[in-house]
Parts: sequence; C-alpha cells; structure tokens
Amino acid sequence: MGDEVLGSIEYGTGVLEAPLVVVLGHDSCGAIGAAYAALDDGAVPGGYIRDVVERVTPSVLAARAAGRFQADEILADHVRNTVDKLLERSNLLTERVETGQTAVVGLCYGLADGRAHVAAARGVHRPVGTTS
Repeated sequence: MGDEVLGSIEYGTGVLEAPLVVVLGHDSCGAIGAAYAALDDGAVPGGYIRDVVERVTPSVLAARAAGRFQADEILADHVRNTVDKLLERSNLLTERVETGQTAVVGLCYGLADGRAHVAAARGVHRPVGTTS
C-alpha cells in the first residue's frame, strides 16, 4: 500500500477520529487470480496491473507455503496480511488500536450473496455483531 493510502487512513482515524478501518477483500478478486497465474506461468501483466500483482504475490506465496491453495483461503490470508501491514506501517493507527480508539477489521465479501465474514480483527473489544 502506498503512502497516500496510509495518509488517508491516518487522517480519517487521527484527525476525524473514525473508530473503524475496514479492509475489504472480495471473492473473484482479479489481483489474486493474476498473481496466482503469474506464479504458475510466469506471465506478469504490464502497466499498473503489474504493481497490483507484485503487492498481492507475497500473500499468495505465503498461503501456498502454508498449504492453502483455494482462492477463498488465499483471499483471507491477503486480507489478514493487509490488516497486519497497516498496523506495522502506521504508528498512529497502532496507537489508536492499542488504546481502544480505533479498530481495524478485515472482511472477505461474497459478491454473489452479499455476505461478508471476518478474516481479521484488531482492537475489537466486544464480539462482532453486538451493538452496545
């Protein structure tokens, strides 16, 4: 993720005091499919698509190394990795999570049924789905 993305998230949480950051992945993700294909056949797309594939490839490699080869498993790994990377790179976000001011939740969204499931949750101090 680029510095501009981190800056936007830090502005939202640090200045606007947003209590939640959501990392949303979805099934049929073209970036994961392209990274998977690039690893299998060596064909890396050009232009800025290549940049996206390069950013997703570490998650695909880690999933494969852990024995996960299904697209939904790889997606969940990538969402978790992205949540962790946000917290590794942003001291402000990490501090807000540690003090309970902000939560970071990674979701995997199903395009066909509109359902999402939690892949990662940092800073959530009550069960997901509760309201008070």
